[in-house]
Amino acid sequence: MTLIPDHFKARISISGIEATDIYNLGGLIAAAIEDNVVSTLNRLRDRWDPEDEWTDYRFVRRAETFPDVRLVRSSSERPVLGIELKSWYLLSKERVPSFRFRITPEACAEADLLVVFPWALENVLAGEPLLFRPFIRSCKYVAEYRNYWWQHVRKTQDPRGIALAEHRSPYPEGREKVEDKPEYNSGKNFGRIARTGIMDEFIDECMDIRLAGVEVKKWIDFLASV
Repeated sequence: MTLIPDHFKARISISGIEATDIYNLGGLIAAAIEDNVVSTLNRLRDRWDPEDEWTDYRFVRRAETFPDVRLVRSSSERPVLGIELKSWYLLSKERVPSFRFRITPEACAEADLLVVFPWALENVLAGEPLLFRPFIRSCKYVAEYRNYWWQHVRKTQDPRGIALAEHRSPYPEGREKVEDKPEYNSGKNFGRIARTGIMDEFIDECMDIRLAGVEVKKWIDFLASV
């Protein structure tokens, strides 16, 4: 996964739009990036399968399932492993990834990974997307930590209960049936992994990435002022 930024080949290029429009297009760009990450994984077969032990297998992305990227031989067979793939626009106003991860721990296979790729445009506000070193953690660990944080760590007077998903085995066909649900969630923040602290060190490092010679955190401040 850490090799992908160096080998990533985007098939999209952005130009002639305002900075705020990039935020609005974020979802479409992210989907294109995630599709291209899967293509890059398959192009790098010689790196993750140097002994040709998995020649019949390939990574496929199915956005409606969990995990949304799976290493499979055919659609009818159980995956070897899964990747829940996310992308994060580095210049987003929130300064942190906004995705939600609500999957119940028991729906995560031991080999499944949560992978978050930070990205930005090569010329800051135009050009092709560039990827940077990803955040990689076990899906099961992240799901368990999320529930622990929600129930025992966060500072709140609100109810802390969580109803665990009834479906509790890996590689389900849908997503809704494997999502844990909080007893009370007025702010709709359950699953906001970036708020649990588990990504803090990674986020701090990303804020120091330089785009056109300027740190990401300074670009965010500048764009917020215009």
